[in-house]
Amino acid sequence: MKRLLSTVGLSHADWLHARKQGITGTDAGAITGMNSYVSAFQVYQDKLSTDVQETDNEAMRQGRDLEEYVASRFMEATGFKVRRANAIFQNEAHPIMLADFDRLIVGQKAGLECKTVSPYSADKWKDGAIPLHYQMQVQHYLAVSGFDCWYIAAMIFGKEFIIRKIERDEELIQYLVTIEERFWKEHILAHVLPEPDGSNSCSEEIAKLYFKSDGAKSVQLLGCNGLLNRRQELTALIDKMEKERSAIDQKIKLEMQDAAYGIAEPYRVSWVSSDTTRLDTKRLKAEQPDIYNQYSKTTTSRRFTVTKAA
Repeated sequence: MKRLLSTVGLSHADWLHARKQGITGTDAGAITGMNSYVSAFQVYQDKLSTDVQETDNEAMRQGRDLEEYVASRFMEATGFKVRRANAIFQNEAHPIMLADFDRLIVGQKAGLECKTVSPYSADKWKDGAIPLHYQMQVQHYLAVSGFDCWYIAAMIFGKEFIIRKIERDEELIQYLVTIEERFWKEHILAHVLPEPDGSNSCSEEIAKLYFKSDGAKSVQLLGCNGLLNRRQELTALIDKMEKERSAIDQKIKLEMQDAAYGIAEPYRVSWVSSDTTRLDTKRLKAEQPDIYNQYSKTTTSRRFTVTKAA
C-alpha cells in the first residue's frame, strides 16, 4: 500500500480532484452494478469531467458530523483503538485502485468504515446483512491496503448501533481488480461510454448531458429496430402486469370496504383517507395574472416517447 497524498489541510475540491485519478471504494459498487444509487455511467462522467460537483445535503452533513461519534461508539463496544488515516492510498500493483479510509485500527491489519443509516433502510442490515455496495467498498479497501479484515460500524438513527466484521475474500478481490482495471482501460482511457443499466442515476446523468432538444434536428437511429421491438414487447408485458396488479388491488379494496387497515399475515394493508389542499393555478392565472407570473418558474425538460407506425 502506497501513501499517495496527504489529506491534512486538503480542500474538499482538491480531494475530489484527487479521487478522479483512479477508482475509489465508493466507485467499486457502482462499477460492479451493486449500487442502486450510483451507476457506472455516472462514475464514467465524473472521472472524465474536469469539474467537481461539491454536492451536499442533510444526510451527507450528518454522516460527516457523526463519523467521530460512530468511531467512538465502535471503540467503546470493542475495546479497540482507532486512528485517522489522513491520506489517499494506492495499490502499488494496481495503481488505478485508490482508497481513503475512515479509520485504521491500531495494532491490527484492519480498518473501520463508519456509516449513519436512515431507519427506513434498517431492513437492509437485518439478521447480519450488509448492503452489497458496502461489501464491494470494503473488499476494495482490503485490496488496496492488503489488510486481513475490515469493520463496518453503522448507527441506525433512533434504533440501534451495528458492528459487522468482513474478512478478506481473495476471490472477490481478484474479481474487483479485473473489473476495475477493465473499466479504467476500456472506458475511462478509451473515452467509451459504459452501457446504460436502467438505473435512475443513469437517467439523471443522461438528462444532464442532453437537457435541451433541437426542434429542427432529426437523426436516423441505425441498428435500433431490435431495441425498439424489445421495448414494445416489454411495454405490452408491463401493461398486462399492471392491469393484473390493479385487479388484485380492487379485490382487496372490496374486502376492506371502509376499513383503514387490513391484516393478512405476513401482510399489512393500508387504505387511509387523507385531505389534500392544492393550488388552483388555472384560476390564479385567470384572476391574478401578475401574481401568477411573479411566482412562476420556467424549467426545461425532455419527454421521451416511442410510437409505432400502423
